[in-house]
Order: sequence, then C-alpha cells, then structure tokens
Amino acid sequence: MGVRGLVTFIEKHPRIYRDVRFRMSRLVIDGANLLHLLYFDSGVYLIKTGVYLIKTGVYLLNTGLDQNHGGEYAAFEELIERFITTLRNCGVSPFVVLDGGSDYTDKKLDTVTQRAVDRIEKAHRAAWDDSEQNILPQLAKLMFTQTLARLEVPMAQCYAEADQEIAALANEWRCPVLSNDSDFYIFDLPAGFLPTSHFQWKAVEQSGSQSYIPCKNYNTRSFCILINIEHELLPTFAALAGNDYVKLQKMERPIRWTQFCPASDGIPSRLEGLLCWLRDFHQPEKALEAALGLMGELGTKRKKEVLQSLYLGMEEYKLPSSTLMRFFVDGVAPPFPTFEGVKGLIPDWTRLPLTQARLTSDILDVLLLQRNDLSIPVDHGDMASINLTSRPLRQVMYGLLLGKRRQLVNERDRDGLQLKVIPVQPAVRGVARQLTLESLDQAESSQRLQVLLDALGVTEASLSRLPPQLRLPVAVTCYWLQRAQPRPDQRLLKALLLGLSNGDALRQRAASQIQNKCYKQKLDVSVVHAFNQWQGCLKDSVYLNQLLGRPLEEPQIARLYEGTLVHDLVHQMRTGRKLKHFLKSDRSSVRQYSAMMAVINQFHCQEASTSHNQKTVTPPRRQPLEDLTANLQQLFLLCEDEMEVSSTVSVQEDLHLEDLLSVKTRYRAKKRNNRSKNPEVARKEERRGDVVLW
Repeated sequence: MGVRGLVTFIEKHPRIYRDVRFRMSRLVIDGANLLHLLYFDSGVYLIKTGVYLIKTGVYLLNTGLDQNHGGEYAAFEELIERFITTLRNCGVSPFVVLDGGSDYTDKKLDTVTQRAVDRIEKAHRAAWDDSEQNILPQLAKLMFTQTLARLEVPMAQCYAEADQEIAALANEWRCPVLSNDSDFYIFDLPAGFLPTSHFQWKAVEQSGSQSYIPCKNYNTRSFCILINIEHELLPTFAALAGNDYVKLQKMERPIRWTQFCPASDGIPSRLEGLLCWLRDFHQPEKALEAALGLMGELGTKRKKEVLQSLYLGMEEYKLPSSTLMRFFVDGVAPPFPTFEGVKGLIPDWTRLPLTQARLTSDILDVLLLQRNDLSIPVDHGDMASINLTSRPLRQVMYGLLLGKRRQLVNERDRDGLQLKVIPVQPAVRGVARQLTLESLDQAESSQRLQVLLDALGVTEASLSRLPPQLRLPVAVTCYWLQRAQPRPDQRLLKALLLGLSNGDALRQRAASQIQNKCYKQKLDVSVVHAFNQWQGCLKDSVYLNQLLGRPLEEPQIARLYEGTLVHDLVHQMRTGRKLKHFLKSDRSSVRQYSAMMAVINQFHCQEASTSHNQKTVTPPRRQPLEDLTANLQQLFLLCEDEMEVSSTVSVQEDLHLEDLLSVKTRYRAKKRNNRSKNPEVARKEERRGDVVLW
C-alpha cells in the first residue's frame, strides 16, 4: 500500500523513534522490501575471498549492486547470506513473508498501472545513459527465494498483497516487523515496527557475550502522543492522506490540508495540516463526514462513492487473525479466499507450493483475472519488448492453467515507451491436451517432462549427457538461439556458456570482475537486449517447470548467470583478447563448456535437417528414444559423437585452451575421434566404462 509522504514526515520528527538493541526475538520481515533493500541500498565490499558488507576500516566500493547489465546474482546471494547470518548470530529468528498475486477486486489497478508506466520510462533512461534507476533484474526475486530456501529460512508467499498478513502475524506473535513500507506506521503492532532505514545490521555490536543490532523502534502510541491525536484516528489519517487505494488528490476539488498548518516560518506540510485538523475529532465517522464537507458540493452518488473509498482504505489497517501462523508452525497452507467468483478456479493442490514460493504467484493473476503483468528490465525503448521471445512458453503455461475455458490472457507489456495490453491465446497441443490443471500434480512424470521439452523444442536424449542442473538452462539457450531477435551471434553464445560452465567459481570470479571494474565500459544496449531475452526465456521456463512439478532440476540462479561477467566477456572477445585465463586450472568448466556446445550444435543440426525436409514451422512429434530402431540408435550415436568431438576442438580453438590439456586428455580426444568412426566399438567401450566427456 503506502501513505504518500509519511516516511518523510516521520523522519522530521525523530523523537517518535526509540533506540533499541535488537536481539533474541522473532522478526517478521517484509520480503519484497528486504529484496529491494539488499539489492539497491546495501554498501558492498569486495576482498579476495568474496563479497562482504560494511565494516569499519574496509574500503567502500559502491552503495549497491549493478542494475543495468542483467544482475549481479552471485554478489546478491552473498548479501542475503550475510544478512541471515547476522540475524542468527544475534539470536533473531527471521520469518519472511512475500507478496502474491493481485487483489481479486482489482482495487489497486490504477496504482499498479502507474508504477508500470514509470518503470518503462526508468528502464529506458537507464539503458540510454547507463544511470541507476532502481530497476530490479529479472531473476532477482527467484534467486532471493532460492537462497532463503537453501538457508532454511522460514518463508511464506501470500495469495495477494502481504502487508496485512505480515501485520497480523506480528500481532499474534507479539514481535516486530522489519520493513520500510509506510503502512506499518499505521498498523497497531504491540511490539512495534523496525524501519529498514534504521536497521544497522552491518554494524553489529556486543554487550557482554551477546551480539545485538542497533536500530530504531516505532510505536503508534508514541506517534499519537507526540502528535496529539486519538489513536483510533490513525487509519482515518491514512485514508484522508491518500494511499494506494484512496486518491483524494484526484478529486474535482481536492482538500488543501496546508491551510490548517499553524503559522510558522517553515514550508507548510500537507500531512502536518491534516494531523492538526484531526485533533478536533474523537471518532472516525465524524472526521469523515467533516472531510466530505471540505470537498465542496458533491452529488449524493459521488459522495457515497468517496465515502466508500475512504472506508475501504481504512479497512486495510484492521488486523485479522493470522492465516500464516499455522503454516509456519505446522506447515499447513492457508485456505484460498472465498470471494464470489473465485471458488473452483484454483486447484487445491496448488495451495502448498504457492505458499512455499515453489510456484509463481503469476498463476493466480492468470486464473482469477486472466491477466499477466510482465517484467520490464533495463532496455532501450526503440527495441521490441524482450517478452516477445518467451511468449510461446507463456502460452503453454496459459493453456495448462485455463484448459477448456478458452479465455484470452491480457499481457500488460511495453510497446515502445507505452504500456499496452496484448490479448494472448493460450496454447494447448501435443501431450498437454491429455492433462488437466485439477490433476496436473498426479500426471505421469514422463508426460509433464514432454510438455516442457516440446515447449522448448528439444529432446530428452539431447540433454542426457549434461549435468542435471544445466539441462534446463541449455534447453533454454537452444530455444533462445532459435527465437531471439536479432539472432544472437557466436560471441554472445560463447560468453553465456562460459558463465554457465563456471558453477560455484562464478562467485569468486564475479567478485574479481567487479573489484577490477572490468565491466565499466560503455553499456552496449544490443548486448543488454540479447541477454535480457535469454533471462526472460529462462524465467518463463522455470515457471513452466514449476507448474509441471519440476520434471527438470531447477537451476540455482546465483551459480548460473552473472550479468556483469558475461558482458565483460563479450567485450573482451570483441576487442580481440584471449579468454584462456578465464578457465585456467578449471578443467571441469572446460568439459561442461564442451558438453553444452555439443548439445547446441546437435540442436542446430537437427533443426537444419527439419527445415530442409519440411516447409512447415511446426516441428514433428519426436519419437521416444526407446522406440527407435537399432539403426536409428546407431545413427544418433554417430551424430552425437561427431558433434562432441567437433565441439571439443572448437573449444580449444575459440578459447585457446589447448595448453590446458594434459597428454592423457589429448589421447582421449583422439580416442573419441576414432570412436566416432566406429559406433559399435564405442558402445562396447561404454559398457566397459571407458567413455568420458572430454
């Protein structure tokens, strides 16, 4: 929600806060707020062993993570780990609560629309002059939830906006809330509210043997005493001030609250004037009636509409019983809301994965509103939306969700610098026709996998020699190479695969890249656009994979992609620098690079053959591997081996890595070349266990 201007007003009255030493407590955390805080506002330091946070005497590098090159996910993971470790060292038990889908009544649609319009302008400005506009990278939220899950931090995703659920949980547990959302200055919380702007988790102090976090605590009682208004009038104050649901400033005759400010030398404040005016009232109803009188002549119908809007705004600050407490204690997901028209639209089996954040909340907007608000990353406004590339993947997801309902989904996306609504037809074809949403969780794993593979245009056999964590990213890369516009060149592909092949070492290498500021060359918007398309394809593929019950292993984003790194690799290749140093002494990464390139080359070989033999753009249904004849198996193994050997040679030539190969490795490469000429010998060697990837 958010009360416009309230945080600024509170900061001008520091006596409202109370200094505390926070430790040994539960803490309910506003997940969306923490995500933005850590990515945009945390000072970051880099030393040889990784990424660290503000410490006295350590050199300050910057005040946040890179925003324009597609995400510094490895460094972001380090920040999250540091934050959680700091809390636990102080005896604090964090409980993170995340926003879910849009409100079913759409009462916040105007606010959401305006924010999307603003984000389009900011994203274009960031791409135009490489400025920081606080545009969150596309995979940041996914990486955030993955990291919290790995750290075993209790986490819940709401079905709609989280503010009221956060406040209700903190009220029942009698513990504070950590956020910077101005609405928490209005909720009556027994243990108060800890603004993240005053939560000094990077400057932990000691008291005896106990560690604590210096911070400030806000309590509504202290606010009302200092300002001298009735405590019951706080929700009325928020509604009249204007929040995400109430827009009194758009009235035909908006109230000039500054006229009620006391005479002083300072600039009159709208909120101060409103608070001064409210001092004369003791009941919300009387205050609302008087406020209507200040709006001038209103017709009966208009007056009723305004009054209803104000009461609706006040209702948002009432604290219901927590629906999440049982989930955190017993692991039981809350029931779905019972609004009229909602019943039966959302299968019961989705409740638990949605609450666990193992299923994207986007599906709720599709099911309830037939709408999907798409991400708007940093990108030049003259270029087409990056979401066009991954639309066929979303169409498959829409088909699974809506089934026989045959409804279009309105995608809200960028068209130039305008926010447009594009009706999109769900796609139901192939194996997906045999599945229904109500029983999707019970479908055969082979069926669910085939739906995903068909959407990406790859086969299970082509991915079989890759490690499980790389199968989905490589399948996405094949899809991206086929559909991205303009078509990615070889430098982009090589840079991407080098990043994918680097695994855990990506964290240290990313730290080194940032520390040396190698990525600070001028932002190349064409490279940004290409990698944005890849990230969009990966995100939508991960969401489709989640809906299908994860038939492929979900990749860990922090160990998969580092935007600043791949941009720098493209720059190095374009300026003629050798990349030998990047994989030096890391033979496993070279093997992975080779294996991925082999799969991609094989994919291109198959696609070229299909295009040559058929004029239709729809790929033929692929025959399962177990049904192939012995001759087809032999042909497949021959093609696969030839591609792998070709790829191995290509790696050495392209990256100048031949000096990394030992005599034994070169012998094996030669041996595999001989195997490719005699598949029967190759199969005998495989049975003996002699075959290796490199």
